[in-house]
Amino acid sequence: MDMLWNGWGDPGRATPLPEAVTGLLRDLLGVEPRAAAPARLADVTVPGTPLPDAARRALLAAVGDRADAVRTDPGSRVRHTRGKSTPDLLRIRAGDAADAPAAVVLPGGHDEVLAVLRAAAGHGVSVVPYGGGTSVVGGLAPARRAPVVALDLRRMDRLLALDPVSRTATLQAGLRAPGAEALLARHGFTLGHFPQSYEWATIGGFAATRSSGQASAGYGRFDEMVLGLTLATPEGTLDTGRAPRSAAGPDPRQLLLGSEGAFGVITSVTVRVRPVPRVRRYEGWRFGSFAEGTDALRRLAQDGPRPTVLRLSDETETLVGLAQPDAIGTSLSGADAGCLAVVGFEGTEEDTHRRREAAADVLRAAGGAFAGDEPGARWARGRYSAPYLRDALLDAGALAETLETAAYWSRLPGLYAAVREALTAALTDAGTPPLVMCHISHVYENGASLYFTVVCAQGEDPLAHWTRAKHAANEAILAAGGTITHHHGVGTDHRDWYVRETGDLGIAALRAVKRTLDPAGVLSPGILLPVD
Repeated sequence: MDMLWNGWGDPGRATPLPEAVTGLLRDLLGVEPRAAAPARLADVTVPGTPLPDAARRALLAAVGDRADAVRTDPGSRVRHTRGKSTPDLLRIRAGDAADAPAAVVLPGGHDEVLAVLRAAAGHGVSVVPYGGGTSVVGGLAPARRAPVVALDLRRMDRLLALDPVSRTATLQAGLRAPGAEALLARHGFTLGHFPQSYEWATIGGFAATRSSGQASAGYGRFDEMVLGLTLATPEGTLDTGRAPRSAAGPDPRQLLLGSEGAFGVITSVTVRVRPVPRVRRYEGWRFGSFAEGTDALRRLAQDGPRPTVLRLSDETETLVGLAQPDAIGTSLSGADAGCLAVVGFEGTEEDTHRRREAAADVLRAAGGAFAGDEPGARWARGRYSAPYLRDALLDAGALAETLETAAYWSRLPGLYAAVREALTAALTDAGTPPLVMCHISHVYENGASLYFTVVCAQGEDPLAHWTRAKHAANEAILAAGGTITHHHGVGTDHRDWYVRETGDLGIAALRAVKRTLDPAGVLSPGILLPVD
């Protein structure tokens, strides 16, 4: 199944807004209904493909002359236009497909990817790898110096190898996360990587963006799971990772993880896997304030025991109910004041019980009150539904978007305050402030991530409205000592701030790598690195 072309996921799972949320939008945020319905697919005007005939023939030969593997029809091109950020959706819902790719190419394996890249370099065609299409930071919006081809990896969806002794698996890059879990489960294993994009995102996308899953406290980030990568470049193949750890010089894996298609196309990934847990237990804890809850999470992250899932919503997010998406709007009475933490444990019966009891002692000592299993169960049921809620908010005339960052524990309070203030100031329109919500979604011994959700009236020009706010938030993040992105990736939206965070010498080194692997500059131009 293809993802909804002008929204998120499966159109059959669209989430209508509860009346409480509709009233909140109208009464508190001044949201007005949309003046016009979103454009229909049949009404979207797609410009003629700029792909020269010679380039098309070369790409067709690269994929074995399979006519269905090089697509230039309008429907395929629209479905591969940009990603799923709110600006992306606002544009496509308005019928704007001006930057649709010239073609969609579907290789069947590593060798075909190599051939496609060589053909593209030879004909001056840009290539952007396309996995699940879930980027929310402009990761599928390259600089348009030449015709752009979307390299859709969906045909590369196999489990290539499984080593149950070493507990490793080699997966093709186009394999979606649910498919990977199903293949591994047949052998009694799990990857344990469950980001909000889980239902649609791919293995290659996880590696290319340094993804973090919602169970990262227990399983780690995706880059911590990766033991090896195979990369296809216009200059040939780069294989990395022949042992779990090595002192054989700098590790090329770390250069390729997070490279977002700028250096090459990840075609397969070797990851560590773990046995499928016998027990999964999620529960809720209440804290009087975000500061109090943050301190409790820090204690668990630093001194243990480490839960598998550990999340904390601030007062606003808790009040609205966004911590439990299937219960959105049910806490608006204020009866559940304070902050909600979701704490989860996975593993054997014995280990889960031991860690849960020990964590409860820490949480109580830090001022937490046990809120029962229901908050955790509701979070687990709705853990992938927030993007559907965003679609419903857009339909209602609201502007809804997210951004995230991370910092050391000592800097986290200042970062939280600075980003909230920047977003509120930039989005306050005619005296109506936005709803700015936040949660801690990933924790480490030395720091944590902050994930902000913003809802406000769209205004006359919602794209410009959000762009001002996003830039203000980015500036606040760098000034407060945070990183420009923790797990969404760089794309084009964060690129200029990534350059500042990395520094001129660091960017020069990355440019040297790109010149070596992609001398013609055909891969993801303007994504991750500015165009020369």
